[in-house]
Amino acid sequence: MLLVAGGNSDAAVFTRLAAVLAADHRVITYDPRGNSRSLLDGPPADQRVEEHADDAYRLLGHLTGPGEPVRVFGSCSGGLAALELAVRDRDRVRLTIAHEPPAVGLLPDAGDHLAFFDDVHGTFRREGVAAALRKLRLVFGDEPAPTLPEAPDNTAFFLAHGVRPITRFMPDLTALAAVADRIVVAGGRDSRTHTVHRPAVVLAERLGRERVLFPGGHVGYARYPAEFARRLAEVFAAPSGAVPPGRTGAEH
Repeated sequence: MLLVAGGNSDAAVFTRLAAVLAADHRVITYDPRGNSRSLLDGPPADQRVEEHADDAYRLLGHLTGPGEPVRVFGSCSGGLAALELAVRDRDRVRLTIAHEPPAVGLLPDAGDHLAFFDDVHGTFRREGVAAALRKLRLVFGDEPAPTLPEAPDNTAFFLAHGVRPITRFMPDLTALAAVADRIVVAGGRDSRTHTVHRPAVVLAERLGRERVLFPGGHVGYARYPAEFARRLAEVFAAPSGAVPPGRTGAEH
């Protein structure tokens, strides 16, 4: 199983979840390019979801055998990369779980949200990290953005080079429709009313899929690793194309 972190996170965010999953799976985690130990060769540049998906593709090619089945879990921008990987690596990727991918371009009020992230980026440039994070909390239900374990602090890099291009990325819905029976669109049970959850609702509808809820909020896997792993096991055990037992997007 490949776990793809998002935003300013690195492999450390999955430490506890990976420890639980490792009882039944070979688990691969890594620092996305530009974060922590995945140092860039050149000057920092805006992050491209396609490039992050290519990184994951190359990593799987290095660590797995030809045709070896892989399940992928991606969080936030890592969910966008996981969706791209699902289209690119159809032979290897048997199931993709995209947890609250921030594809705000799918929303009917996309322009407002893109302007908001422009403002977050501009605030960072003018006033620094703390001021930008105070604005960013609005997408998390006006609560502080989750504090996550990581090696170095990657927040400044994310605000400078990730927040705008990542939220502007649009998944290829036509390509995803061809592998929709291998896609699970997921979100946090505790973040259902938050802006960060809304793209998952629309994406699931556009792909004709039920939205599947997981324990906790946007980063429930870090706070409730054992419960999250059990929910993953339910999703893995469900027949292809079926909604796994338990709470789904129909619950309010």
